[in-house]
Order: sequence, then C-alpha cells, then structure tokens
Amino acid sequence: MKIVVDADACPKSVLEICIRAARDYEIPVWTVASFNHNIVSDHHIVVGNSSQEADIKVVNLAQAGDVAVTQDWGLAAMLLGKGVKCINPLGREFNPSTIEFLLEEREVKAKFRRGGGRTKGPKKRSPENDEQFETCLQEILKVIKNH
Repeated sequence: MKIVVDADACPKSVLEICIRAARDYEIPVWTVASFNHNIVSDHHIVVGNSSQEADIKVVNLAQAGDVAVTQDWGLAAMLLGKGVKCINPLGREFNPSTIEFLLEEREVKAKFRRGGGRTKGPKKRSPENDEQFETCLQEILKVIKNH
C-alpha cells in the first residue's frame, strides 16, 4: 500500500499531512507533478508539462489497495475503477456510486463556460479543510490497514 499524490495542484499542508500519516502507518508517499512545481518528497516523479501527463503517471503508478489524493474528478474516476481509494484535498472521499454524477456536473459547467458563462472558483482554503482532510485520510488508512 502507498499514498499517491497528484501534486500539481495539491496544497502543501495536504502533502505534509500525507507524509505524517504515511510515517505513522509505515507506508510510502509517492508524488507526481510537472517540472513547473517544486515538490519535496522521498518518492517524487517529475513529468512534462502536457495537460494530462501527471494524471497518466498517477494512474500507472497506483494499484488496488492504494490511496490517491487528487482534486481531478476524471482522474478519481479512473483510479476508482482500479480499486484505489480516492480523497480530495478538502477531505471528501470519492465514491464509485457518485463519481458519474460529478463527471456529468463537470461537463455541464464546462459547456456553460464555453458558452460565455461564468462559474465560481473554489473557496479560500481554511484550517478546517486540513482537519477534515486529515480525519478522512486517517479513517481510510485505518480501514485498509485492518483488512
């Protein structure tokens, strides 16, 4: 088991939480990001700057029983299909039964934006987001380790 982090858009605090939790459970953390990012990690893979390069590497690296951290719904859908537990940086676990709805919602919003519409961006990150992420990650790791 390992934690795989899509580090291109991962907040530093989330990466720090992953590293601490991994030490507690004696599992490795792998990070993947384009060369545009300065990531400090024991197991870091640098990829090119193409639009899906990091995502493809994460999918190839992750295996059933791993935990992945990403905010990319499309990547989460692919990882769930491989038996990987997925969590976003806000501490919400992606669920196989709801991922299709999220992907449809993403497509509707993208179509709206292509037509000239505007959608809200994400809210500013708060300390509560870090707490929620850590709680969710710990719960997932406990369940996996106990099986």
